[in-house]
Parts: sequence; C-alpha cells; structure tokens
Amino acid sequence: MIPFSPPRIDQNIIDEVTDALRSGWITTGPRTKRFEANLAAYCEVPAVLCLSSATAGLEVMLRWFGVGPGDDVIVPAYTYAATANVIVHCGATPVFVDVDADDFNISLEAVAGAFTSRTKAVMPVDLGGWPCDYDELNDLVREKSGMFTPATGEQEMLGRAMVLADAAHSIGARYKGRRTGGLCDVSVFSFHAVKNLTTAEGGAVALNLPEPFSNEDLYKTLCVKTLHGQNKDALAKTQKGNWRYDIVEAGFKCNMTDLVAAIGLVELERYDSDTLVQRRRIMRAYSDALGRYSWAQLPFFDRDGRTSSCHLYPLRIRGIDEATRDAIIQGIFDREVSVNVHYIPVPRMSFYRSLGYEMADYPIAWDNYAREISLPVYYDLGDDDVQTVVRAVVDSVEQVLSERATPGE
Repeated sequence: MIPFSPPRIDQNIIDEVTDALRSGWITTGPRTKRFEANLAAYCEVPAVLCLSSATAGLEVMLRWFGVGPGDDVIVPAYTYAATANVIVHCGATPVFVDVDADDFNISLEAVAGAFTSRTKAVMPVDLGGWPCDYDELNDLVREKSGMFTPATGEQEMLGRAMVLADAAHSIGARYKGRRTGGLCDVSVFSFHAVKNLTTAEGGAVALNLPEPFSNEDLYKTLCVKTLHGQNKDALAKTQKGNWRYDIVEAGFKCNMTDLVAAIGLVELERYDSDTLVQRRRIMRAYSDALGRYSWAQLPFFDRDGRTSSCHLYPLRIRGIDEATRDAIIQGIFDREVSVNVHYIPVPRMSFYRSLGYEMADYPIAWDNYAREISLPVYYDLGDDDVQTVVRAVVDSVEQVLSERATPGE
C-alpha cells in the first residue's frame, strides 16, 4: 500500500533528537531559540515565535489583537476547521466567504463584500501551499480602513483589520520573489507530522507588523503570553540566582520544546535544497502524466509570480459530483494507493451547521470539494511509486466514469 504522507525520519533527525535528549534540555531552550532565529532569517521577517501548534499561534494572535465577542473575522469556507475554531474560541464570529474556482484560495471579491465595521481580521489560507494574492488582499484591507472601528490599543495602532495568514501549508512558497511569512502582518506555519517541514507537532508565528509596532518587542510579549504569563522561561531561570519569577497575566501553555525543535533544525537546513526539490519533482511528474486526460483539472504550482510549497497535489475531476468522487477514491484505495480529500468545507461540519451556516452559500467551495482528490506527496515517493499512483487514479476514474455514463453519451 502506498501511504499518503509519512514523515521523513532519517539518521540525521534521529541523531539531532538523541543529542537533545543527551543534553538534558528537553523543554523550551537553546534549540528552540536557534530554530526561531533560523526561521526568521529564512522568511526574512523580524521575529518568529515557535509554539506547540499552528492553531495555538492563530488563537494567540487573535487574542493579542483584542478580537472577541461582537467582532467578525473573515475566513474562507474552504479550509480545515482549525482556522475557524480559533475565532470561536475568542468569542468572535467567523464570517465565511467563498473561494476562487481556479486555485481554492479566498475570493478577494467575496472578502470585499463581507467587510463591515465589525471586521477585525481577515485570515487567508494558502491551501495546499499555493500563496494567496497578498498584494491585492493587503491593498483591499487598507482600502477598507475607513470602516474599521478600533477597540484596543493594538487595533488603534494598526488602524485597520489585521491580515493573519493561515500559512500552515506554505512554508517555502514564494509570491513575487518573497517567501511566505513576510507577505502580510502575521503568518502562522504548521509543523504537524504530515507537513513538508515537520517537528512532529508544532507551529510558528512569523511577525511582520508595520511600524510603529516593534516585532521584536511583540515577540517578547508573546513569549510571556504563551507560557502562563510567566515573565521568565525555564532557560532564563537557570542563570545563577535567577529563580524568582512573576505571573503578569493569565497566559496560555503552548511553548515549543527542544525535542521537537531538534527535528525542525534538521528539516529547515535541508528544506530548499532537498525537500522542496523532491516535492516539485513529484508534482511535475503527476502533472506530466495526468495532463493528457481531459477529465483532469490540474493544480497550479508555478504561475504568475507565485510558486507553491507543493504541500498537496489537489487533483480535481471535471464534471463529477461528490458521490462519483467518492467512488473513484474507493477504486484508488482498492488499487493499494492512499489518497485524501482537502477539505470538507467548514460550513458543512455539524458544529457550524448548528450555528446556522449553510453550505449552499458557498457554491464554489462545494464544487471544489466535491471533485477534489489529494494524491500522495512525500519525500520518499519514488518514480515507480508515482507511476503506480497515476495508474490507480486513471484506471479508477475511467472505470467509474464508464460505469456511470448514461446510454448515448
């Protein structure tokens, strides 16, 4: 069985994690701080904070900005539930909007129509690693600043809605020559086990707020906020006589540990030169093989000044419905190949339906979902494996389409 997305665990990672264990420093410490510094340099941003998950990063940034009850946050309907859940956690209202038909990402036209005086943030999602049109989105948010009603000092200082990117999929992607992380106010990456760059579990907040904000000072503030509101972390307290600390707020507990940062240090060092090269090879091979079939709608991974991180290969089958897609997926699994679907749109989920959201309000998101099949993309997927995947997809699609064709077609 060809798996969908196993992590790359090789001797380099085993050695680095072993060294971290032997060092005796396994919680937040020198490796985490080095990983943060390396990520900031990689993304060309002033500061990066590493945390236990991307979800924690999104929620912490919404709370820092003062998003709460009575506020709206605009978010695409086509995303994983975490993007919306953090808004609910803050007591604010997710305002779902539809996505573009060509690339799965948030529709700027829909964003413009959803803005009100209650809008405190917009959360674009770089689905599959394909970056949103950030220049256009940033311009749109600035144009809407006249509708913005600040309620906190941070909101007053920014003077508009915050653009908080869910960049869970897109580390290493490029937009007009710039890497994700530095394309809007704040970007949040995921290092979950299935991501291109993994730390098993983890995430990072890339800080890129404009003046008069000090991103370095904000980093220090967030370090306190994400460690119970404690004004010294464990590393600082190891200094001689420096044991005394204070709790300055009722903070959270979502810091990254040195054990998982050890994995990230290895992964980041070889990311551009090795990991992304392999993932792009696989994406090209899929497109070369599937591009000859009229039923195949291929994803973008290099177009119009944008380059994907190649996290997902979201193939769509033209002219089918959800039931037909599901039958095709079953056929692929029957041929010993694992595939997935990214994602069931959030308004379709039971919890969000119970809040009154209707999937019919997001027809493009539904159409994209109903026809989407994510193919395996991982480092050790060899050329023969890619051809096995292609054969399984082609045979399954053509068998199901043939069986479901009506007489005379």
